[in-house]
Amino acid sequence: MSQSIDYSERIPNNVDLAGDRRLQRALEAWQPAFLNWWAEMGPTLDTSDVYLRTAVAVGREGWAHFDHVALPEYRWGVFLSERDEERKIAFGDGKGQPVWQQVPGEYRAELQRLIVIQGDTEPASVEQQRRLGLTAPSLYDLRNLFQVNVEEGRHLWAMVYLLQAYFGREGRDEADALLIRNSGSEDSPRILGAFNEETPDWLSFFMFTYFTDRDGKYQLGTLKESAFDPLSRTCEFMLKEEAHHMFVGTTGIDRVVKRSTELMREHQTEEIAPHGGIALNVIQKYINFHFSVSLDLFGSETSTNAANYFTAGLKGRWQETRRKDDHLLSDDHSEIEAMVDGQVSSQEVPSLLALNHDLRTEYVADCQSGVKRWNKVLEDAGLEARLFLPHVGFNRHVGLFSSSKISPSGEVLTDDQWAARESSWLPTPEDKTHVQSLMQPVYERGKIANWIAPPNQGINGQPFEYEYVHLA
Repeated sequence: MSQSIDYSERIPNNVDLAGDRRLQRALEAWQPAFLNWWAEMGPTLDTSDVYLRTAVAVGREGWAHFDHVALPEYRWGVFLSERDEERKIAFGDGKGQPVWQQVPGEYRAELQRLIVIQGDTEPASVEQQRRLGLTAPSLYDLRNLFQVNVEEGRHLWAMVYLLQAYFGREGRDEADALLIRNSGSEDSPRILGAFNEETPDWLSFFMFTYFTDRDGKYQLGTLKESAFDPLSRTCEFMLKEEAHHMFVGTTGIDRVVKRSTELMREHQTEEIAPHGGIALNVIQKYINFHFSVSLDLFGSETSTNAANYFTAGLKGRWQETRRKDDHLLSDDHSEIEAMVDGQVSSQEVPSLLALNHDLRTEYVADCQSGVKRWNKVLEDAGLEARLFLPHVGFNRHVGLFSSSKISPSGEVLTDDQWAARESSWLPTPEDKTHVQSLMQPVYERGKIANWIAPPNQGINGQPFEYEYVHLA
């Protein structure tokens, strides 16, 4: 049975906020700061209203309602999935014991840190994408951008609720700080590097929602396994919303590749920049960059912190309960890729130390699914060219490959060799300038920019020609 959300409250919720007056007052005191942040750091394009989905229940069926909503009036709130009264800890030293409804004192600092890092990524992506509405290729895409934005805002609310509800004054201070840091700020940057990168164009946006939001999926998946039940229930619902963000990235790149193939066939050339398209080699460079930056978000391949989080029950593995082992890993070993005697090789390490590598491996396999889709578009167009994921050691700044220069094919290079070939693997200023030059807004209903194909279907059964956004 679905658990409904109360939209009559000042802060919509399904956690009986009215039953905890202290918490309700704390969140209502934080709400104006959030709305000020949204006004200052949210979307810059003025709109009258946008065709948005709004959660109305947290169950699997019928959980969302679609309607035109003015962005500043979107009802952000606190939604947790239904509680499983029988849920037990699935891994680590506490395996088999009841999950925690309160924060154990000995794990307070670690849990708070995990929640703060996750929470910091949510407003960061809104800040990175705030100007994209000014160059939207269609009203359909503009609507999808704003849907992603409001849900990232709600995911911030989800983490702030946990900080305010379970971590006292320190939690309230951390909640305030989430609105003080800004993406790319010299004085107060966001915590993780990828969230201080620019998202200056729509190709970057599609890459971000495909690769970086997919990292978010896997991080949320590990937190969903947490013995701290409120965190688990929060992440379970966030994953439902996150799926749309990755859909935007997957289908967006689909459509860019499709349009590029159409221009290549129409003009009988791979050099489609003069014809207003994005060449496949440029698309590959953007894949190389965004994939490698997203891999850094998983941290080092070996990590004592990850081992300690697992043993304590704070953070599990992707789909922990489906794993066919003892969920303790105390005597297990895993193979990881690393630099050994100056060459890319494998080495055996304790599985507890290799949990970041384990999660990254799941992520890479998932990323391959999109590459397979995009290559099917190329195959259907009769082209021999194929897109690919670069080697996991390519362009890394975190982990065991960070001090090495690795080509996309996995070749170990000298600094001079890297410098000579870097421009063929990563977007150059000229590539970025060309992509930016294509970013001319198309706000006419049913029309779309020349560099991207229209979607196969619209949103919620509506046609592509539907007026998804009413501009101010």
